[in-house]
Amino acid sequence: MSAISLPVVSSDDGLSKYLRDIRAFPLLEVEEEFMLARRWIEYQDTDAAHKLVTSHLRLVAKIAIGYRHYGLPVADLISEGNIGLMRAVKKFDPEKGFRLATYAMWWIKASLNEFVLNSWSMVKIGTLAAQKKLFFNLRRIKSRLRLLEGGDLPGEHVSAIAKELHVEEGDVVAMNRRMAGRDTSLNIRVGEGGSEIQDLLPDMAENQEASYAKREELSKGRVLISQALDILTEREREIFVERRLRDDPLTLEELGARYGVSRERIRQIEVKAFDKVREVVQAGFVSG
Repeated sequence: MSAISLPVVSSDDGLSKYLRDIRAFPLLEVEEEFMLARRWIEYQDTDAAHKLVTSHLRLVAKIAIGYRHYGLPVADLISEGNIGLMRAVKKFDPEKGFRLATYAMWWIKASLNEFVLNSWSMVKIGTLAAQKKLFFNLRRIKSRLRLLEGGDLPGEHVSAIAKELHVEEGDVVAMNRRMAGRDTSLNIRVGEGGSEIQDLLPDMAENQEASYAKREELSKGRVLISQALDILTEREREIFVERRLRDDPLTLEELGARYGVSRERIRQIEVKAFDKVREVVQAGFVSG
């Protein structure tokens, strides 16, 4: 797959040219897509893989452009989406009965989501499930409520959004501040009790020693989990991430369909992977 050469977007100004270029790649009929996929699976035919990828570049561009409001260069978004597409082609099995576009869409969006979360802020937002949920839903909800993109959220809307997404009001306030890209007043009243925004934010005067220790422990835990993932096989890692680290984990049945095995086999792989990760993490904390 590494041998595949694709058009690139030189800059946001070059988007129109890129879109014209990728329209030159023909879409595939069902039968041709099936045969190309079989050639890739059976013979690792890179020409077949190239046709599968290039015929779906328009799909990537359409999805990636939908992520432009996160403030990242469209060239980077498309590039990252193309990586997700290539992963999909690598794993696609036409015998399962669905089209590559259907299968690839998940991989493209997963690749873009991770890219956005890793790149959008110097402060690593999105490391917690609640933050991920807020990050990918806050703009949509604000649009539905017809709230201005820039200003501070009215108190009643902070409460409503927190209730809808099952998160804390302080998380809503903090995420909106980050996504607005500027400081906001800490004295706005929110909720029926008339609490100020600053009352919802973490108390920075808490015991600094305990706070530092907690941050160090969380940071070390993330490093250890990352190291543990490296010792897993590719399939173990993917199943572990999908079952244990995602906000909305896939079911055993969904993963079984993806890999062409039973739900019980997926469960066995998940348990084995979890045991490996736990062993590495526990050993890391014990060793100090």
